[in-house]
Amino acid sequence: MTPSITTVLFDADGVIQRGTHDWAARLHAMVADGDGEAFVNDLMVSERPAIAGKEEFPDALAAVLRRWNVTATLDEAIEPWHWFAAEPVVIALIQDLRQAGIKCHLATNQHAYRRAIMNDERGYAALFDQSFYSCDLGLAKPDPAYFRAILAATGAPASSVLFVDDIPANVEGARAAGLHAEVYDLATGTNVLTELLGNYGLPV
Repeated sequence: MTPSITTVLFDADGVIQRGTHDWAARLHAMVADGDGEAFVNDLMVSERPAIAGKEEFPDALAAVLRRWNVTATLDEAIEPWHWFAAEPVVIALIQDLRQAGIKCHLATNQHAYRRAIMNDERGYAALFDQSFYSCDLGLAKPDPAYFRAILAATGAPASSVLFVDDIPANVEGARAAGLHAEVYDLATGTNVLTELLGNYGLPV
């Protein structure tokens, strides 16, 4: 039997938004040939405390640049975190769901620097009923506690919530918290998302 879904949680990167430039190439070019992958991995690891709200990302990035003796400025290095755009078809789907009475929330791992870009500069706050950024919750996906915190904030029963993310581990974390959850990657096409939502009886 199709569950009665009243709330949908949407991940950001890879679900409602996609990159607009080759950020990896930009970052790789900042270090010696052959060191690009290790440099990016260092950046990703150093970013994690900021994603959990425990550090400011520009400070963490500056430390990585010093560690690798990168000559690029902090502004040049941080620019790729601005390189994204929302997918209009997905945003339209979300607005249709909201108009039909379905609560739609953003559920994303982001540090405060990128939250400011998304929520304030790009106007994401107006696109969702509520936005749950990991840096604000002090918890990050795939920790089931992240999802339990959202359930507590919304008052929605886990059985009535569907979570959509492009990372399988995050989907498993949501399922461990009792939510319905599905893997979806924007690269597979927006029609796949429409079908996924329709399979849960949602009005799309």
